[in-house]
Amino acid sequence: MPPATAVNFTSWILIGFASGFVAYRYYRSWWSRHNYVLSGALDAGLAFMAVILYLCLGMHHVHLKWWGSSPDGCPLASCSTEPGVLIKGCP
Repeated sequence: MPPATAVNFTSWILIGFASGFVAYRYYRSWWSRHNYVLSGALDAGLAFMAVILYLCLGMHHVHLKWWGSSPDGCPLASCSTEPGVLIKGCP
């Protein structure tokens, strides 16, 4: 599983529950025809939006500063823990 935030996990759980439990149990004929297509569409949509966001924001040098920019919430989290590696700004 790729690194993700809580928003990704929530949407994965909701779509997974709706497709894997509700649709499978109550709408089995629909599930057997469309589940594979739904899975492929969700994967392709994620990849397509990643490319679009990279092109739209990266080419215009837009840098987003939000709570997800530093995944650990600690500015020292990007510092190396390897002995002998010195990085400016790290203890």
